[in-house]
Amino acid sequence: MDREKIDGRRFFYFFYAGAMRLLEHQEEINKLNVFPVPDADTGTNLASTLRAVMDAIHPQRSYKETTSLIAEAALTGARGNSGIIFAQFLSGIDQETCECRAVTIEDFAGSVARSVKYLYEAIAEPIEGTMLTVIREWAEYIGQYYRAHDLKTLLINSYEVAKRSMQATSQRIRELTSTAVVDAGAKGFVVFLEGIIDLLRSNDIRQLVRMKKPIVAEGVEIEEIDHHGELTYRYCTEVLLKGEGIDRKKIEKLLEQYGDSVVVAGNAAMTRLHVHTDHPDRVIDRLRTFGRLVFQKADDMVLQYRVAHERKHRIALVTDSACDLPDDYLEEHQITMVPIYLYMGENQYLDRVTIKPERFYELIREEGNALSTSQPNIRSFINLYSRLASHYDSVIAVHLSSALSGTYRTSRQAAERVSRETGVRITVLDSKGLSGMFGLVVKKVAEAIEAGRTHDEVLEAYEEWVQKAKVYAVVGSMRQLMRSGRVSQLKGWLGRLFHLRPLVTIDEQGKAIPTGIAFSQRKGLKRILQTLAADSRFRQSPEYVVMHANAPEAARRLGKEVERITGKKPSGFYNISPVLGLHLGTGTLGIAYMEA
Repeated sequence: MDREKIDGRRFFYFFYAGAMRLLEHQEEINKLNVFPVPDADTGTNLASTLRAVMDAIHPQRSYKETTSLIAEAALTGARGNSGIIFAQFLSGIDQETCECRAVTIEDFAGSVARSVKYLYEAIAEPIEGTMLTVIREWAEYIGQYYRAHDLKTLLINSYEVAKRSMQATSQRIRELTSTAVVDAGAKGFVVFLEGIIDLLRSNDIRQLVRMKKPIVAEGVEIEEIDHHGELTYRYCTEVLLKGEGIDRKKIEKLLEQYGDSVVVAGNAAMTRLHVHTDHPDRVIDRLRTFGRLVFQKADDMVLQYRVAHERKHRIALVTDSACDLPDDYLEEHQITMVPIYLYMGENQYLDRVTIKPERFYELIREEGNALSTSQPNIRSFINLYSRLASHYDSVIAVHLSSALSGTYRTSRQAAERVSRETGVRITVLDSKGLSGMFGLVVKKVAEAIEAGRTHDEVLEAYEEWVQKAKVYAVVGSMRQLMRSGRVSQLKGWLGRLFHLRPLVTIDEQGKAIPTGIAFSQRKGLKRILQTLAADSRFRQSPEYVVMHANAPEAARRLGKEVERITGKKPSGFYNISPVLGLHLGTGTLGIAYMEA
């Protein structure tokens, strides 16, 4: 029996079959998601993890090469507690696999059985009765009975073991016992095995590869579950670290200081970690010393729970971090904010989530690293729209001006893809603005949705809101304009020498254009105030906001000056998000308003 071999191609198609089956069942798994927090995303997270592998690799002859590629892609693309656990399981198989082009059943069984220890090492507080137990009991069966069966029989029998183990999870954990459901992660693993078993029975690889990879399963009917779980922490935070000699035990101890559900997977060169915390920005700041921050994610579990179980509206509203709306406003109105990526040297951050404006300005003073920004990747938007499509009748997204960022374009591509697959209407709109100007447009959309206006009615009024949104600003720092590449070294040097302050606004196409240059910030603000005082549409404006780049005192003084003109207090003081502060510079001040 040991003569039967598994090469890289066969192992790849096993994985592919399991992944395809899980993609089809992700919505069902989401609805089982009670433990450790009822945020209804276990299916999405597992599907995203497996899809990352499917999109990244192709069949290879070598078994070892295939396991290595799968493990690396899984660790890189892992999402959520369950996704990282699954990725660590795959990494364990790879680490316990010999450098072989093909392996015997004994080799395969040994690597599976030994991979379990990597799971338990990665989890700070392993909890039995979950996906962890099901994987362990399945692997133990494989390791114990491989001599008695051929590969097909072994895997079919082991699948039955995993199924029984999964069914037992409903009686092993209080949260599951009270809801009479099985563990969602365990269900995901069993569904994955089910796909492999069906491939073994049909042996139809051609049909498998012809199948279209679904984004979300359609037509799933399952009784809604009464979720009694509690959300101890707000953000499901994940990081991919790369470096040399990464100390995973030290990282584990560090993360336990900030939250729970700690998983530290991978190895000394590439580590994927997961923690539930209220302070993702503090966690990331401490992790900088362990290696390069290659990837980050910080999902708001409170918002996810409310979207799934306490939805206020039939239309979902999405925006990005450049709108600068306060966190409490976003939370109150159930607006999903997608953070734009910020790069400082080799480290990635999530604007306003894993780096706050105050800390951002401290770091650029302290370190002086090369700075750049990037729109969220398409997979982030696909994951978001897939989740929202399962809870809302339609989705409206409003983004930073397309003339200033590629976020709008990427979001639209993802929306079109998810909309085709799900049939849910997803409309992506260009705000043609930034910061407070952009935020005022988002507020108009939010108010319209809350007033019960339909999707089409919102779109009919949208262009008028965009045309009425205005902004004027005095750029604060030529140094940061130079460092971000927006101004040449020569122009920047001359500007700093003569204390020049560019005055900027946004035109009808959403482009930043200069309106003049002042020889000091005070003189620049004086010119803006004169412009506003002469504009009757501004004086009658129902709402305006004061924007600043880490200059709260100067912003308050500016607010008092504008109040003298309008007789109205500003509706808010917005500390400009780091991705905008990076280009506009420390000390930037501005006024955004919606014309009467």
